[in-house]
Amino acid sequence: MPSIRADDGVRLEYQESGDPAGRPVVLLAGFKAAASSWTYQLPALERAGYRVVAVDLRGHGGAERPSSGVDMDRRGQDVRDLLEALDLRGAVLVGGSMGASTIWSYLGQERADRVAAVVSVDQTPKMLNTADWPHGFYGYTEGNVDTYFAEGIPDTGHGTPMLRRGRRLVRLLRAMKGAERAFTHGELALLNDHAQADWRKVIAATDVPVLFVAGAESEFWPSSHAAASAALASRGESAVIAQDGHAANIEQPKAFNAGMLEFLARVAPA
Repeated sequence: MPSIRADDGVRLEYQESGDPAGRPVVLLAGFKAAASSWTYQLPALERAGYRVVAVDLRGHGGAERPSSGVDMDRRGQDVRDLLEALDLRGAVLVGGSMGASTIWSYLGQERADRVAAVVSVDQTPKMLNTADWPHGFYGYTEGNVDTYFAEGIPDTGHGTPMLRRGRRLVRLLRAMKGAERAFTHGELALLNDHAQADWRKVIAATDVPVLFVAGAESEFWPSSHAAASAALASRGESAVIAQDGHAANIEQPKAFNAGMLEFLARVAPA
């Protein structure tokens, strides 16, 4: 895969397809997922005339895994370095799970001059449940804020059990093939940093169109986060995909692609 160097020398990888003259759509995968997890979106975006750039940030896919680890600030800086290295302008940023939070990290640190629109895929902007935000990770409260993700991602008991997802599970296994299940100390530190972040002010300050997508049967948080997030944004919209889990773009790609392309056709055509 082609690669660039971040400003600290770490190698990031990306794969590019579609119309080189089309509007760039940058795909940012979630925690431990590789660029290849967007396999069900690539053909749809290519047919629609977009220039598609699927990215492996540090620690993901084929990108370099520095021993120093990574936090959410650094992930946002990696997005900056990629956009600048490829000189992408008028880009649509599409992030799944932690990839969506990475977009807010980038926009919280940089101006949105290179960005035309954002699509957030089943990621609440605040994972900690509080009185003013009941749309966080199931069971994650101020009482266990420092320990809840100490050993990995807890089983919440919500959503459709994996073995009962049928074709949805087949798609998920295919898209996530090769992903390691074990957690390194650096990954656990990143997960905890991600969990304690609150991106609501960044969303409120973002003036580009944003589509917040939720899986109706997400195993991580209630789908109400999508409408609540859209209400924060000056140009926010929301959609909930039925019979869909956290990996909303993977489990129900036909419905997800249709909604994403309809949104992009209105706000950021190829």
